[in-house]
Amino acid sequence: MVRLEYKMFDRSLSVSVHSLDYPSHILGFVSRHRTFYKTRLQPVLATRPSSVLLHTDDSGKFLESKNKSGLDTASLGSDTLLKQANTIGIIGGLSVDSTLNFSRKLVQQSDGENCPPFVLCSDPVLSKELLLHERNSFSSISGKSEHAQLNPTLIVENLQSKRAFLEKSGAQCIVMPCHISHTWHDEVSKGCSVPFLHVGECVAKELKEAKLKPLEAGSPLRIGVLAMNATLTAGFYQEKLQREGFEVVLPDKATMEHTVIPAIDALKRKDMEGAQNLLRLALQVLLVRAVITVILASDDMRDLFPRVDPLLRKCIDPMDLLARSTIKWALSADKGT
Repeated sequence: MVRLEYKMFDRSLSVSVHSLDYPSHILGFVSRHRTFYKTRLQPVLATRPSSVLLHTDDSGKFLESKNKSGLDTASLGSDTLLKQANTIGIIGGLSVDSTLNFSRKLVQQSDGENCPPFVLCSDPVLSKELLLHERNSFSSISGKSEHAQLNPTLIVENLQSKRAFLEKSGAQCIVMPCHISHTWHDEVSKGCSVPFLHVGECVAKELKEAKLKPLEAGSPLRIGVLAMNATLTAGFYQEKLQREGFEVVLPDKATMEHTVIPAIDALKRKDMEGAQNLLRLALQVLLVRAVITVILASDDMRDLFPRVDPLLRKCIDPMDLLARSTIKWALSADKGT
């Protein structure tokens, strides 16, 4: 049996996994900058399963861990890891940092000790595929062709395998804290036996329920969207927002060419100050066009700004809303509603 405990300190998250069936004790510290893990062999008191984090190797296979009885964690997909009605399944995305950041949001929004159980799949192979897709999309608008073409079918199949594993592991709701992965949400969620939350729907629904008023009397409710080109091209934020009656404002061609693309170039060169200044201009252009708020659908872009930045306060982090919707679902499931 497995128990995952959380402790919050200095804006960090302490995660410990205790096991009798698996004789390893893993302690991880997640901070804004890096993650540290320490492992030692030490059987401890087993309790009812709470949360499990599963990681794959570079070949995409789940890492194996055997105890004296020969039990193999790679075979756990054929049995239910967690049996609680409010168990969440999380499919990792573009980076481990963004995936762990979403897990932290779940803990923070559920007051830590009341965090619902979850199973998290982190796959470096999938991360590399998504990153290549993002770079190919960037190359298409910048006129560069420095990356090999990638068959999106491989990404879809990878995401589908993660979804199936999480269902077998006992997940009663599945989420993908990754903007680009939602490009294929329809294909991945098809045939899913449990609710599969969509970040775009969570954002659109919450904005609708907020009963916002336009900045100018008589004008439509305008919502800006700023993201990497792969996410903008996928169009799911635009679709979900328009369905709720919002007018969506995207960066125009000049803004993309003179601020967004150069900002991405600056990010690649590790010129954080230059990237921040360029993206600040892009955000200001959107706000000048009478948008109520800007959906900043890129973890890389968002991380460029300090949390107290006044401009950032005019933006929405979609992952905050996805985490909030996930917690709402878990609370309802826990109450049997």
